[in-house]
Amino acid sequence: MRWTLKPTPEKNKLEALQKTLQVDASIATLLLQRGIETFEEAKKFFRPSLKHLHDPFLMKDMDKAVARIEKAIKNKENILVYGDYDVDGTTSVALMSSYLKTKHSLVYTYIPNRYDEGYGISYKGINFALENDFSLIIALDCGIKSVDKVAYAKNLGIDFIICDHHRPGNIIPEAEAVLDPKRSDCNYPYKELCGCGVGFKLVQALASKDGKTAKDLTEYLDLVATAIGADIVPIDGENRVLAYFGLKVINTDPRTGIKAILTQVEKTELTITDVVFIVSPRINAAGRMKHGNYAVTLLTEEEPDMAEKYASEINNYNLERREIDKQITEEALAQIEKQKEQKRFTTVVYDKNWHKGVIGIVASRLTETYYRPTIVFTRSGDKLAASARSVRDFDIYNVLEACSVHIEQFGGHKYAAGLTIKEENYEAFKQAFEDEVSRTIDRNLLTPEIKIDCKIDLHDITPKFYRILKQFAPYGPSNMTPVFLSDNLIDTGYGKCVGADKTHLRLTATQPNSKSRLVGIGFSMAEKFEIISEQKPFSAVYSIDENEWRGNINLQLKLRDIKA
Repeated sequence: MRWTLKPTPEKNKLEALQKTLQVDASIATLLLQRGIETFEEAKKFFRPSLKHLHDPFLMKDMDKAVARIEKAIKNKENILVYGDYDVDGTTSVALMSSYLKTKHSLVYTYIPNRYDEGYGISYKGINFALENDFSLIIALDCGIKSVDKVAYAKNLGIDFIICDHHRPGNIIPEAEAVLDPKRSDCNYPYKELCGCGVGFKLVQALASKDGKTAKDLTEYLDLVATAIGADIVPIDGENRVLAYFGLKVINTDPRTGIKAILTQVEKTELTITDVVFIVSPRINAAGRMKHGNYAVTLLTEEEPDMAEKYASEINNYNLERREIDKQITEEALAQIEKQKEQKRFTTVVYDKNWHKGVIGIVASRLTETYYRPTIVFTRSGDKLAASARSVRDFDIYNVLEACSVHIEQFGGHKYAAGLTIKEENYEAFKQAFEDEVSRTIDRNLLTPEIKIDCKIDLHDITPKFYRILKQFAPYGPSNMTPVFLSDNLIDTGYGKCVGADKTHLRLTATQPNSKSRLVGIGFSMAEKFEIISEQKPFSAVYSIDENEWRGNINLQLKLRDIKA
């Protein structure tokens, strides 16, 4: 692990913010690192408000999208709400369809089949619309690169409204409206919405025509918060407001389908991290193992008994997914071990029998293990399909663009992408990918990094300090859980390896001449016991959380790493 201490903010800014907010230096440091320099900015950060959401009509083509939907409702047209099979796509479809059904009865949903249609808008989906007399398709979380397919639909008399958040190509599809804050010609103030977030902005715009505000739409924010967590978009600006209020809905009055998922787990109050690891995998499992329709059906179901039934089915898909994911990961690791004599900057593996629904998860696991840009391929029809994952601070999308001569189709983000190639291009692509990564990557990025917000002493960790810290949530990219460094620590002598297989490290840390004592827990850190044994001094990097034991709640250090 590389430990990187973030730069200390300018002294005059630090002192000014400390004085203005009446907080200590470490809290002021954390705020300045997040771009918060004034009382008003701090108030906005600590007290999110739905009034902080931007006017949806600032987004290019929003007026056109609203006008076309209003026309469809007036003329009693059939509307098809189309979205991808992942969490962002299915939550988007659930949100848009359930809202439109409050205004119009002729609203239906379509999720492409992962295996015979693939990612995004498909010709099969357009033909389905034609055969069933749909004159308007609202595509969510996809479509920004579907130039040919949108043109094909237009020739058939079918209009498209696209709500996407992925990077556009050189040509924007000729749809009735294309909502994407990443369009170069879109002046919308916030660029990092997820697909469901863009869908929510369209709903917000439609509702405003009826005199409604965002406050009247909070029932939809559990879906938006789930998508924000699952899609790993920055949790700052507008996303932070949406995630904050969405979590409130999840924890107080979630929709019937999400409530049914939560009955399967023992958790009283969910954080965004819980949403990512508890709710999202179950929703995702439907599209991975069966069909994304199952997720939309669960998320739009209003009868508790039916929702319980659907949630149980989806939970079974998730258990099946885990088994397959474990098996493929083991096979991929074995494949990599055989190639280990080659010095490579990338990991690219392929097996024609691997399950297409889990290769993204496997790519993430391989990236965690070897910490290199990673692509996992499998056979999909007469092509090879793959999921790509990157390491922190390295843009894998740019690499795929540079290798596009070998690629049939690709799309995605800085850290995660999907692609399709012809089988005969596999070796050429693999080499081109390796060459481009080795040419462009900073070698330091191939070692995992812990970014440390600031250095503190144990006596700084008080209940008041933690109360303020809790208000930094919800955490995520651009607002990660604060990480601290403390030097000259000593274990009081109670340090030991714990857990059923003794793989975790538990210690009680103190510092010389300090009365402060805090328990630290380091998951999968048992091999570091020697560093803290016999009261040898050590440094620790950690976040702070609460531990509840027999009704008592105490602060503890959640260890990230320790060094002698």
